[in-house]
Amino acid sequence: MESQLLIGGHIYSPVAPDATAIAIEDGVVVWVGSDPVGRALHPKAEVINLEGAMVAPAFVDSHVHLTSTGLALRGLDLSGAVSREDCLARLRRYAAEHTDTDLIWGLGWDESTWPDGHPSTSDIDAVVGHRPVYLARIDEHSAVASTALRVRADGVADAFGYDPQGPLTADAHHRVRAAARALLSTTGRNRAQRAALDDAAANGIVAVHENGGPDISGLDDFLALAEIAHDVEIRRYWGAAVSEVDEARALLETTRAHALGGDLFIDGAIGSHTALLREPYDDAHTCGVGYLDAQTVTAHLRACTAAAIQSGFHVIGDGAMDLLVQAFADVAAEVGGPALARLGHRIEHAEMITADQATTLAACGVIASMQPMFDALWGGPGQLYEQRLGPDRGRSLNNFAQLAKAGVGLSFSSDAPVTSMQPWAAIAAAANHNNPTSAISVRAAFAASTRGAWRAGGHRDGVAGTLVPGAPADYAVWEVEELVVAGSADPKVARWSTDPRSRVPALPDLNPGRKLPDCVRTVRAGRTIYDRAAR
Repeated sequence: MESQLLIGGHIYSPVAPDATAIAIEDGVVVWVGSDPVGRALHPKAEVINLEGAMVAPAFVDSHVHLTSTGLALRGLDLSGAVSREDCLARLRRYAAEHTDTDLIWGLGWDESTWPDGHPSTSDIDAVVGHRPVYLARIDEHSAVASTALRVRADGVADAFGYDPQGPLTADAHHRVRAAARALLSTTGRNRAQRAALDDAAANGIVAVHENGGPDISGLDDFLALAEIAHDVEIRRYWGAAVSEVDEARALLETTRAHALGGDLFIDGAIGSHTALLREPYDDAHTCGVGYLDAQTVTAHLRACTAAAIQSGFHVIGDGAMDLLVQAFADVAAEVGGPALARLGHRIEHAEMITADQATTLAACGVIASMQPMFDALWGGPGQLYEQRLGPDRGRSLNNFAQLAKAGVGLSFSSDAPVTSMQPWAAIAAAANHNNPTSAISVRAAFAASTRGAWRAGGHRDGVAGTLVPGAPADYAVWEVEELVVAGSADPKVARWSTDPRSRVPALPDLNPGRKLPDCVRTVRAGRTIYDRAAR
């Protein structure tokens, strides 16, 4: 029996808020408490001195795209570009340094703050000549591409969302993205996937939920993730609609998916003007794009529920949310709310939602997989949300407090590569929301990144995502500047948290300007999968 005793630290555990030590045996937490008692109870254990570091439950990222994340980490990252010219200059440098690549895959550009607009196909051709280039916008719902890549995309010129020079959206984007994927080698794809998983482990993450589908990643990419050997657990969601029970079960078997949802697109994204809205965008004469109609959404939800398969949908705009909530209400009327709730159906993003809709979804046991960094990037005055939607609608997005109050389960994630897999940054963003009425406490945000994310992936044993006796020893060790118990701007919560009778374990101080915790070690089932000292 392998036994370890970690001492001299700060253990985040609900059973022992003042704990400084934790004992692990065969990959399971067996005890939490103080150093002297730990030494007495576990005299033969290997002793590891934490030297004041914090031990907390490991994170789960419940919405990622591993291949494109790895490509961003290893390839052309345009997230730092400050203008169209800067974007093209970065492309020029990358192309000069990588003359032997079959495809230049870049992503992360965001023209919403640029003075000179997005690059065009002619701009890209002038830089790279006849080389295939795919440059995805930060939300990955539109992209600009070189002529050499466009000609490889079957039917793109006749597809909805086509533009001869500008970004491609909707079906046209899906076609050119598929053409780009086809140019990736098996070796290159595998390296990208491993790079993304390594990055997850380095950020205290022991499990991720891959959101794949025919339009976002393709079946070959998705099936490769079922075969990859890596210490980070991968739960796989396939985003394709079904209408019958037998069809749902057959698709699950064919794709080797764990569930049928994730990026099953009802609509697109706000930045690309493809999120489906009730009223037009403030800066464009469109209400966005609807990819699925009400009948298709309802049929998918009904079939998955009858087959006892977790389902999910990508939904961002309020028009898309109207359609989805009605589907839940209709299926609940047929089979009852508990039949839906026991499966933990999911909504990915859920950025625009009313209080009444949140109540309906809570009654159906829906889990909202959300990305707090979206607000941090785009939610401030004059930023993307306000540009696209105006100040009133722009301030209403990502209302974590409203969903939590209604009883909707929250699971936080990155949507990597849209944002980086940095859970503490996401927690800080949720607690420091640009609209304070939409914020939640650090503690609630931490729970959404641990227990809530495990629950979103089907782990409902009550211990996953905690450090209590009997729980898997999934944890990370963090260097932290300061630990505090008051993790909310609400003075009532602060007073309760600091009352000694509350017995609340401390978390890092994530107020604006504070340094985020630094990962020292990540452990999965008692085994180290990342060690900063070994880098």
